[in-house]
Amino acid sequence: MGMSVTISAAGEHDAEHILKLQYLCYQTEAELYGDYGIEPLTQTLADLRDEISQGHALVARLGDEVVASVRGRVDESGTARIAKLIVHPRMQRHGLGGRLLDAIEARFASDPDTKRFQLFTGHRSENNLHLYRSRGYVPVSTEQVGPRLTLVTLEKEQTPGAYAASA
Repeated sequence: MGMSVTISAAGEHDAEHILKLQYLCYQTEAELYGDYGIEPLTQTLADLRDEISQGHALVARLGDEVVASVRGRVDESGTARIAKLIVHPRMQRHGLGGRLLDAIEARFASDPDTKRFQLFTGHRSENNLHLYRSRGYVPVSTEQVGPRLTLVTLEKEQTPGAYAASA
């Protein structure tokens, strides 16, 4: 193939591609928890466009194809809430999720109001938990949101200057 994956800011024009990829990627999570009504599978295109416009969103492309994405925003407490880190199933287990996580952290770190990074995943999502822990995230809370799903919230403090070279 010979193409390399590039990471860039997502625009409104990427929303439909992100939504389709999100739907594909969250099938395994829905199966794992026995719940196909989870928000990533029911989110509308209008809601996604709104989400992109209110924060930061990145996409990873292989040529013209969107193969991964992540988004989030900084809240009033200075917490960068990172959400919906997705990687196309055929591209998983090659470090792309980690690259995207590093890239969105660097984007948020350029905001002087950012004090910490936070994200969440399901308690059975071992690959996600492993990735987040390997990047310095630690569990700070859990919340039972259904009979089969407990959300684990993980967090790490922003380290000033840590992203100077990548920003």
